[in-house]
Amino acid sequence: MAVKVLVVDDSGFFRRRVKEILESDPRIQVVGTATNGQEAVEQTLALHPDVITMDYEMPVMDGITAVRQIMQRQPTPVLMFSSLTYEGARVSLDALDAGAADYLPKNFEDISRNPDKVRQLLCDRVQALARSNRWSLGFAAAPVPTPASV
Repeated sequence: MAVKVLVVDDSGFFRRRVKEILESDPRIQVVGTATNGQEAVEQTLALHPDVITMDYEMPVMDGITAVRQIMQRQPTPVLMFSSLTYEGARVSLDALDAGAADYLPKNFEDISRNPDKVRQLLCDRVQALARSNRWSLGFAAAPVPTPASV
């Protein structure tokens, strides 16, 4: 069964690009998109995704507020994106504190220069978050391959 993903970003370019990258993996299905945090909460309740990719800075409702509401209403693993997100940055810590499971920097340059590397990283992170979600819900999940088993 494919991992169902909701893609949330106010940038039409980034939203489309993330959707294209995820849909290039046959194990992943993008079930919806949203342009702000309010839509993300509504779409989460309606679509029941396995994983959500979420931008930090958006109009109407920011990503941190949306993550908090999603975690209260329908806990779902969230992978945060932000142009401000680097290890140790306050935004990253706020996202994790709000309930996000992981984060990646929103780096348009990497998408252009290293599309295969970005695709592999993003799809692997989404798959790992989906497995962690299934595990926490009591479903059997395939073990994460270790370097020794690859």
